[in-house]
Amino acid sequence: MRINKFISESGVCSRREADQWISAGRVTCNGAPATLGTRIGPNDEVCVDGARLGARRAAVYIALNKPVGITSTSEAQVEGNIVDLVGHEQRIFPVGRLDKDSEGLILLTNDGDIVNEILRAENNHEKEYDVTVDRPITEMTLALLRDGVRIMGRMTRGCRVERIGAQRFRIILTEGLNRQIRRMCSALGYRVRRLQRVRISNILLGSLAPGQWRNLTQEELAALLPQRFSAPAGVHSQRSVSAPTPSVQRRAAAARQSGSSALPANQRKKSGPWPDQ
Repeated sequence: MRINKFISESGVCSRREADQWISAGRVTCNGAPATLGTRIGPNDEVCVDGARLGARRAAVYIALNKPVGITSTSEAQVEGNIVDLVGHEQRIFPVGRLDKDSEGLILLTNDGDIVNEILRAENNHEKEYDVTVDRPITEMTLALLRDGVRIMGRMTRGCRVERIGAQRFRIILTEGLNRQIRRMCSALGYRVRRLQRVRISNILLGSLAPGQWRNLTQEELAALLPQRFSAPAGVHSQRSVSAPTPSVQRRAAAARQSGSSALPANQRKKSGPWPDQ
């Protein structure tokens, strides 16, 4: 097995990030610096920043309703990071990002192999957002959003857009440029007041409260990545949903107004020595 695959399967990062760590000299195999082509066997010892990696643990796939004020990173030194908010017993990391001042659905996992499959633009995984802007939306604005807007020197892909209020619309994207919706709105003279992601492919935000998370079901995984997962016929797995404390719920509501962290200081804990870079 290649060493980057082993690191990914140990649940600390994606395979691409493992390559970056290897190139940066952070990874050793049996005490010697690893290279991108290093192959390992069952008796080899692999360390990252001097800490030994163990065998792969059970895979974890989580859907979280990220509150405003939480940062989509597993870097332990970042206050209000998303991994501390979840507080899972296994080392997990977010699949993609959701801006600190945005809220809604985001996936987390310890399976680095699925990250690129979900994020790769050519896979056309839809992401649906509920957007509120600072002034009434015109039909011309909706048409321009659908056809594509020039941001960062390129045109965005055509997308589906639906008005759901005077200053509110839903938009479905199949690409994930940095702060794409905010940049698109800004280019057309609007400022985003609220941005909530409500769907990633077949995974729905549903009734999850801010700060609350649940495990994905086998059926959801099979529909999201059918080439990797299969759902047993006639078997329906139950959703295991976390119960956020009242203080997290109150802070999440307050964060929507202030943009501050929704995570109480006494609920933060260290996420380990391998930040998601």
